Amino acid sequence: MTIDTHALGFGYGEKAVYATNPWESRGRLYEEGSSPTRSEFQRDRDRIVHTTAFRRLKHKTQVFIAQDGDHYRTRLTHTIEVAQIARALARALKLDEDLAEGVALVHDFGHTPFGHTGEDALHEVLLPYGGFDHNAQSLRIVTKLERRYADFDGLNLTWETLEGLVKHNGPLMTPDGKGTRGPVPQPILDYCEIHDLEIASFASLEAQVAAIADDIAYNTHDIDDGLRSGYLTFDMLEEVPFLSRLMAEVRARYPHLEPSRFTHEIMRRQITRMVEDVIAVSQQALAEIRPGNVADIRAAGRIIATFSSDMAETDRLIKQMLFKRIYRHPDIMRIRAGAARIVTDLFHAYMENPREMQSHYWVDHIAGLAIAPKARHVGDYLAGMTDTYAISAHKRLFDQTPDLR
Repeated sequence: MTIDTHALGFGYGEKAVYATNPWESRGRLYEEGSSPTRSEFQRDRDRIVHTTAFRRLKHKTQVFIAQDGDHYRTRLTHTIEVAQIARALARALKLDEDLAEGVALVHDFGHTPFGHTGEDALHEVLLPYGGFDHNAQSLRIVTKLERRYADFDGLNLTWETLEGLVKHNGPLMTPDGKGTRGPVPQPILDYCEIHDLEIASFASLEAQVAAIADDIAYNTHDIDDGLRSGYLTFDMLEEVPFLSRLMAEVRARYPHLEPSRFTHEIMRRQITRMVEDVIAVSQQALAEIRPGNVADIRAAGRIIATFSSDMAETDRLIKQMLFKRIYRHPDIMRIRAGAARIVTDLFHAYMENPREMQSHYWVDHIAGLAIAPKARHVGDYLAGMTDTYAISAHKRLFDQTPDLR
């Protein structure tokens, strides 16, 4: 697709009429005075960065367990890459960059140790008590579990940032109340009872660019990390025509490039082409919808910031290759089984004796709770763990801990 370069907003000038205006925010659950030096969305971004949850991301798995090597992405470096791409897209589409960045920075707060393996294991043991969903857990963290401010639990983020956190992948509910991707997690429903995030509508365009930035980032860096690990080879990348063309382009220009530089030249082109594709698709959609404000974005009934059909097929093929070559590789599956065992063992140990959760602020009260709320607190504690903390906790409580190398 072709980009209208005249419509791009490369600077920090006037925003588009459909951008979310921080000076017209719907506000916070707990009323606060405004800042003389920062917009409401800048304040949200700053609060997110200064959390315990944000710092913990540096020791949480993206794909490869952190102890596998210093150069693999962690959940934190992934988050930073997502935020960078989200800002680039927001700037090009004349959106509020701070809101887009804030949603990107907070989107993975609820992830467990050991990536999706930990999430699956925690969901399994919590199924009798409502299950586990990392998006709902992110909401719990920023509205309840972070304990920093004297006047409230959580971060008291703006409605727009919370909306973006919950709905960046689209509506959670149809207008008639049915879940769009299965039942809506109970923590989200509970919060909407006191602060309605309108989960049957689409989110702002800032939230949408954060969501597609997530896809662009992990499609690219999982290939990079896969090549570094040896699970992927350049020959395997030939399975995806888009990547094959990028490699041919780099070889034609740099015929004798060393592998590390060759990889980087492929990755930077992949990010650029995907970003440009999203910009072009978004511009076309905006020209069709002609939104006059952010409410028109929410009412459009469609995702605006997305891939073209050709790039969506490339996205599918890349994910298919990554699942085949990395995510389902026997070595990775062995490590995943060990990680799942650590999470499961810890859950049962803490349910049996909650006082083993030595650093949990509710530790003196959990033992007397009914089983469902006790299980949710144990889930909160486990979800907040880093990989390293979970491994050390398991070694303290059990004679044998799985080797995750």
